[in-house]
Amino acid sequence: MPNYTPPSFLTDLLRARSPSGAEFEAQKVYDHYVKPAADAYAKDAMGNRIATLNPKGDPILMLAGHMDELGLILTFVNKDGFLYFDTIGGHDRVMIPGRRVVIQTARGTVKGVTGKRAIHLMDEADRKKVPEIHEMWIDIGARSKKEALERVAIGDTATYDHEFELIHGSVGTARAFDNKVGAYIVGETLVRLAASKRSLAARIVSVATSQEEIGVRGATTSAYSVAPHLAVAVDVGHATDHPDCDQRKYGETRLGGGPIICRGPNINPKVFDRLVKAARRIKLPVQFEADARPTGTDARALQMGRGGVATGLISVPLRYMHTPSEIVDLEDVEACVKLLVEFALDLKKGDYGHW
Repeated sequence: MPNYTPPSFLTDLLRARSPSGAEFEAQKVYDHYVKPAADAYAKDAMGNRIATLNPKGDPILMLAGHMDELGLILTFVNKDGFLYFDTIGGHDRVMIPGRRVVIQTARGTVKGVTGKRAIHLMDEADRKKVPEIHEMWIDIGARSKKEALERVAIGDTATYDHEFELIHGSVGTARAFDNKVGAYIVGETLVRLAASKRSLAARIVSVATSQEEIGVRGATTSAYSVAPHLAVAVDVGHATDHPDCDQRKYGETRLGGGPIICRGPNINPKVFDRLVKAARRIKLPVQFEADARPTGTDARALQMGRGGVATGLISVPLRYMHTPSEIVDLEDVEACVKLLVEFALDLKKGDYGHW
């Protein structure tokens, strides 16, 4: 298989540490790559990044991908200098112990390791239990509370120290493909539309949203301020092609199979149809998922923005969601960019998705 070179915009986002509410590093990456291509560029009180192309266009199309990720937040330091924490976002507690972490502090980064009682010091009953959050800690090598608090502060955030790596061809692993790929896709779509110089009817507003992992909060406020007619959220979706996944319950989607287009009550039927037709025009393989209720993505906030927004959702197939080593095929990421570029170019004045 030939060598695959991932885009620097994406790899820089993947390196950025940006737990919900502390998206500073991802914001800087988005600023660097997207702001120069935009006709207007704004940040807001929620930490969203809002890039606009063709500001007088009609309809207004909002593309949203969240740049925040799972993390830990420091809540207590004991007398011996061990740091206790709470989780930011939906963690699987099985995955937390024994991980290297990076803590973001006012003085820079601090390295640590998540700890718990060793298996040798447990009885048989304890070995069968998943430790509670308060039964784990972060060890930064401090010898006292005073020494620890000279290096970190209550409220500092931490992320797993698992960096992006290609493991075969275009298939890579990273701690936060969820959802750096979505933020990349919506930003790169605007960059390519600007570079193409092709005529656009629509105003394109690409938003790197904040705080999705704790309740789609950035999408809620930015949908209000952008006031779009149409919106497409871009996130990751479960690739169900791995062992021990019941496709009768979770549908059939696979890594490398192309973008997943969602259908259901959270999705405007006209936007769904236009996404499918756009894929067919450029001969792009796509996959489908059905969701019977509001999705666990920014799409649920976008659809309910102001008086209602005609909303679609495309997802990048991903294995091992919300673990330190998620897996994505970067060819699926590229396909999502191509799909959104074609979708945006096809919009005509007055295409508001009303039905």
